[in-house]
Amino acid sequence: YAVRGFLWYQGEANTFPDKARFYEAQLRLLVTDWRARWGQELPFAWAQLPNFGGPGRDWPAVREAMRNTLALPRTGMAITIDIGDPKDIHPKNKQEAGRRLALWALAKTYGKPVKSYASPVFGSLQIDGAKARISFKNAEGGLKSLDGKPLTWFTIAGADKKFVPAQAEISGGTVTVSSPEVKKPVAVRFGWDQIAEPNLANAAGL
Repeated sequence: YAVRGFLWYQGEANTFPDKARFYEAQLRLLVTDWRARWGQELPFAWAQLPNFGGPGRDWPAVREAMRNTLALPRTGMAITIDIGDPKDIHPKNKQEAGRRLALWALAKTYGKPVKSYASPVFGSLQIDGAKARISFKNAEGGLKSLDGKPLTWFTIAGADKKFVPAQAEISGGTVTVSSPEVKKPVAVRFGWDQIAEPNLANAAGL
């Protein structure tokens, strides 16, 4: 039967540490296998896992696997980390998760005029002395704080790889990250926590 594309919302059971490291390979295989079975490169998008506080899980690793799988052509991802529920593995706000997936489908599959169809994702890292500058894709119109407060859930590390909370400031489509505890940064993490609920968004509020 005819299919126009796929929307996928799954991954919670894969967050156990002995499973999380396999998820990128599994998701890639799912996409390529289903496309092979239908005989065409069908569009495929998924909802990135939201925030949840269940113990013994590695949600950040699965979220990262989902981000990495965007390397496959004709794939998309709706970021839902700001609409989850740390106490409920099945958050109630399915309407917004569906809307974000629909924005991608309307823009990329049906060619509809959508102002913004994807949330900001990592573009590149530039180290400038004690500061790290992060550029983002999908940041047309600039970036903003959802609640008007300072940006949250950024951490930074030096060569010792010990991540500490960082101050983060928006400048157009980039974010400058720093901490007085790290004089020579080499890496930045963003939202790398089970229950992270960051407030960074693009101009469209994604």
